[in-house]
Parts: sequence; C-alpha cells; structure tokens
Amino acid sequence: MVARPPLRSVVLFPPAVISDDEFVHNILSDYSQEIVLKMETAQLEADERSPLLNAEPGSGSTLVKTLQENRSRWRSIRVMYLTMFFSSLGFSIVVSSIWPFLQKVDKTADASFLGWIIAVYSLGQMVASVMFGAWSNYRPRREPLVVSILINVAANILYGYAHAPPSHNKYYMLLARTFVGFGAGNVAVVRSYVAGATSLQERNSAMANISACQALGFVLGPALQTAMIGIGQTGVSWKMIDFELNMYTAPAFLGALLGIVNIIFIIAIFRIATPLTMDMYAWTGEEAVLYNGILLVGIGVESIVVFMTTKILSKRFEERQLLLGGFVLIFISFFILLPWGNQYPPIQWTEIKNGSNYSSAGIKNHNPSMDIWNFLIRPSLRLNAVGCPVQQVWCQYVPIIHLAQYIVSAILLGVGYPVCNVISYTLYSKVLGPKPQGVYMGWLTASGSGARTLGPAFVGQVYPREGPRWTFGPICTVMMATIILVGLMYKRLIGFSVRQ
Repeated sequence: MVARPPLRSVVLFPPAVISDDEFVHNILSDYSQEIVLKMETAQLEADERSPLLNAEPGSGSTLVKTLQENRSRWRSIRVMYLTMFFSSLGFSIVVSSIWPFLQKVDKTADASFLGWIIAVYSLGQMVASVMFGAWSNYRPRREPLVVSILINVAANILYGYAHAPPSHNKYYMLLARTFVGFGAGNVAVVRSYVAGATSLQERNSAMANISACQALGFVLGPALQTAMIGIGQTGVSWKMIDFELNMYTAPAFLGALLGIVNIIFIIAIFRIATPLTMDMYAWTGEEAVLYNGILLVGIGVESIVVFMTTKILSKRFEERQLLLGGFVLIFISFFILLPWGNQYPPIQWTEIKNGSNYSSAGIKNHNPSMDIWNFLIRPSLRLNAVGCPVQQVWCQYVPIIHLAQYIVSAILLGVGYPVCNVISYTLYSKVLGPKPQGVYMGWLTASGSGARTLGPAFVGQVYPREGPRWTFGPICTVMMATIILVGLMYKRLIGFSVRQ
C-alpha cells in the first residue's frame, strides 16, 4: 500500500491511504465529470445557436451547415414575414367598412348579425389552425400555405360579390368572412416554421418581426380602406358580370390580388369600433370608416414600434415579466372604456320625431339640445339616420364613452396587445422545447381564434341590448382572471432548456 499526498492543484479527496487503482480511478472520475460538464455546456450553447427543427418535413433537407443553406433558410423566413403581412392585411382592409357595407347590401341586418360576421372569421381560423398545423408536421409547409391562401382569395372575391344575389345577402357576407378566416389559419404554419427554423438566440427577434409584419398589415389595411373612400359608395360597375367596384368591395378585390402575389412568392422560393362610434358620436358610415381608419393606422404604427422595442426589452427583462405587464395594460385599457358621467349619446333624429319609445327616465336624463344641434349643423343628419338608435333603450340612461376615453384606451391596447402577442408565442415555443411544433402552434392559434370567435358573438348580442357597460365589464373580469392565473403559474413559465 502506498500513501499518496493530496494534489496541490486540485483537491479531489481528503488525504488517505489508498491503492494506486483507486487513485487513478478518482482522477479519471474527476476529469470525466469535468468533460461531461463541458460537453453539456457546449451542447446548451449549440442549442442556443441552432434551429430547433433539423429539416422541413418531406423535403429531405439536412441541418443548416453552409452559408448558402443559411441564406436559403432566411429567405424562407422572410417569405413567412410577407405571408403574415398579407394575412393581417386581408383582415384589416375591410374591418372598418363591414358595418356600412352590411347595411347597404342587406337592410335586414342588425348589430347582432354584425357580431356573428366578425366572430366567424376567428371561428374559421380556429378550425383551420389545428388542421393546417398538423398538415405542416407531416408534409412540406408549402402545401398548407398555398391551399390556405387560395381559400382566402376565393373568399375575398365572394365578399366582393355579396351584393349580387337577389336575397339573403348578409349570409353570403357571413360565408365569405368564414372562409377568409379559414384561410388565415395558416398563421399557425407560419409561426411553427419560424419557431423551428430559428435558434433560441434568434427566436425573440424573429417572432417580434413576425408580429411587426402582422401589425404593419393592420396599419396599411385601414389606411388603404380610408384611401378608397374617394371611389364612393357607387363607384363603377360592369352589369354583364355583376361586378361593382366601390369603397366597400375594392379592398376585398385588392386582398384577393395580394393573395395571388403571396402564392407566387411561396412557390418561387376591436371589433365593435364602427357601430360603437356611430352610436356615441353620431358619425355616418363614411365618417366612421375614415376616423376609425385613421385611428387604426395610428395604433398600428404604435404597435410596430412596440414590437421592435419588445426585442430590446426581452434582453433586459424576463419574458414572463413582460407578459404580465402586457396583460395589466390590456386590463386598464378596457377599464377606461367603462362609461361614466352624466352626458348621454345623441339619439337618431328620425326616432326622436316619433318619441313614443322614450321612457320617463330617458326624457329626464337625456339632453335633446345635442340632437337638435347635430341636426341643424350637420347636413348629413338630414340625409341619414345617425346617432344611437332609440330601440337601444340603454342609450337613454347609459353615459357616453367620451372620445378621449376611446383614444386613450386604444393607445394602451396598442402597447399591451403587441407585447403579449410576441411574448406569448415566444415563451410558448421555449416551454415546448426541441420538438415539432406545428400541432402545438395550431392549438395555440386556435385558442386565440376561439376567444376572438366568442368575443364578437358575445359583443354582438350584448352591446345592442345592454350597452358598453355590460360589454366591457365582463372583459375586465376576464383580464383580471388572466392576470391572477399568470401570477399563480409564474414560476413554471420558463423555457425547456432552463427546466432541464
């Protein structure tokens, strides 16, 4: 037996009398642990720099190894940016004009039906998101993308021809918006591809760019709709094929054209805002399209700035902190929309002349001088019935939402929503870890679409009957519950690599 003194450089174990074999074994064990530790560290660093998914399903491609392949990867990612931009543009380009167009093509449509037309977009997207997401996991992503955009193109053309049928025109609009939403289900494919084609280091930036492109589509959509007001409600027509190009149909046809352009690129490489403002501020259909369009453009520009800022903030703060802060801002934005004070909405002049539907409380609290002033000063009131319909009894006792409230709420929502949008997808992707995410992204997109389906349907039924107080109050409750839930799950909202 030989007594070995402890090493001076590294103390592996206390001095003791051990055999030569044990001494060698301890040294090798120590170095092997150090090597394993270095290998694990190197692997984690490689995971940070490497894309999650090694290959495009069905394409036979290998992990990105060369500069040429890396350039090809980023070209594909940028095409996904373009696809997201066109998808959001196709939604927002008509959103501010749906209500006046619906009233034009079908006089039987009311605000409740408008809620369904807004809701079916998200319903179609919810159903399609899971389908397209699963499709992209087993087949090249080009297939579901092209098919979804073709559906979107056909749906926009149907929307542009909603005036043509002799009756039940509102149902054709409903069907068109359903399939526009179904085509928008490709958002899950876009996000799953970007999540798989980027490394952890790249993902925050790429997801923020995706959301920025989405916001840019929301910006340019209302801007293009506003620019098309000059075409007028009549526009030009070609009776042989029942074609009408006016301020309502032109955006839909433009959306169809952009969808075709998107397909070429892929192959080659608030929703109650309009009726709310028409009720509260006695805006005509054209004024509502113009003013809401300007507001949406402003919010969109703000959202793009927030998306870009989020990339910087995510390097200084944890994603879960930003997510919680975004939800708080959204809660505040809806809380501001609750009506307060003693000023009431202007009532439609055509109904005031009847006067038989007024309650004593409505007569006591209503300020008729506002209606008379609007009627005398604004000539449009003499041509169109504007203001809050007297059939909506709440107009007589629920205070007005002041324009300042409306704008401040929109500004806060323009900050909170982009932050939550970017961080939720990024954090969700990191929590899932290194696995194909098409189906999972589909479910996440579908859950959001489900909320956007139930939301407009709820608003469409509640707003005409109960007014903004019972419309925005439950939304505040839901947002508060969301904040509490995020707080309870806060410690578990960490990435897969951190958990391991």
